[in-house]
Amino acid sequence: MAKLYFYYSSMNAGKSTALLQSSYNYKERGMNTMVLAPLVDDRYGEGKVTSRIGIETKAITFKMSDNLFAVIEQKHISRPLHCVLIDEAQFLTRDQVFELSDVVDKLNIPVLAYGLRTNFQGEPFEGSKYLLAWSDSLQELKAICHCGNKAAMVVRLDMGGNAVTEGSEIEIGGNDRYISVCRKHFKESFFALSKSKLSSV
Repeated sequence: MAKLYFYYSSMNAGKSTALLQSSYNYKERGMNTMVLAPLVDDRYGEGKVTSRIGIETKAITFKMSDNLFAVIEQKHISRPLHCVLIDEAQFLTRDQVFELSDVVDKLNIPVLAYGLRTNFQGEPFEGSKYLLAWSDSLQELKAICHCGNKAAMVVRLDMGGNAVTEGSEIEIGGNDRYISVCRKHFKESFFALSKSKLSSV
C-alpha cells in the first residue's frame, strides 16, 4: 500500500542526495519515477534537482497555484508511475499537500517529500506543517551544528555574515545565506538579535 513520506531536516543534511538516491533505486529496478521541484528554487537552474555532492537529475517544476494531483495523474496515465519525489517540499501549499495525499490514496503511488521543517525565524513552513500533520511516515535527516550537536534550526545571514531576524519567509540561498545550527545556538543568535533591536528602539 502506498504512503506519503516526509523526510525533514535543517539545511545541509543531504535531503536532495537522499531524494536522488531513492529515485535511482527505483529506476535501477526498471521502475518509473517523477521528480518535482518548486519553480521558486532556481539556485542550480530551473528544472533540476542538484545535491551538494555534485549529482543531479531533471525535474518537473511546479508553481504554488498548480494542482499537483492533476499534474501527476496526467503523467501517470501516459506512463505508469511507481514513485513521486518532491524536492524543497517546504514550499508546498496546504492544498498541494492534500493533493499529494490524494495521489497516494487514489492513485496508489508512494510520494516521498523532502524539505525543511522550519524557516529562519523558527516557524514551520506551510508545506512542512501539513506534511508533518498528514504524512503516513516521518523521518528526520540529521545535520550537525558547529558545536557538534544535531542541527535542527536554520539561521539566515546578511551579506556581512550576521544573523537576520526579519524579512520574507522565502529567500533562496545556500551556504552563503543560511547556516544550520542546534536549538541552543539558534536561540542565542536569533533572540539575542531580536532583543538588541527592541532595546535600540
